[in-house]
Amino acid sequence: MELNQKIRSFIESQLVVFEDEAKFEDDDNIFEMGFVNSLFAMQLLEYIESEFNMTVDNDDLDIKNFSTVNNIAALINRKVG
Repeated sequence: MELNQKIRSFIESQLVVFEDEAKFEDDDNIFEMGFVNSLFAMQLLEYIESEFNMTVDNDDLDIKNFSTVNNIAALINRKVG
């Protein structure tokens, strides 16, 4: 499965909105759209570290790195090459 699709599938499985409201593109800010909350941010971090066998450093804990599917994929690509 493509990286962006893996990330999208995880996000969609954790959404706090009704499924029919959960339409977003890879560049949409999922936090600004109100789809996720702070608990989700922690779950997303845990998912990224375990699924992609990497550690997210404190310097990478910027909300921008986690705000869109594309930004999350870019972070993963930077960390695992």
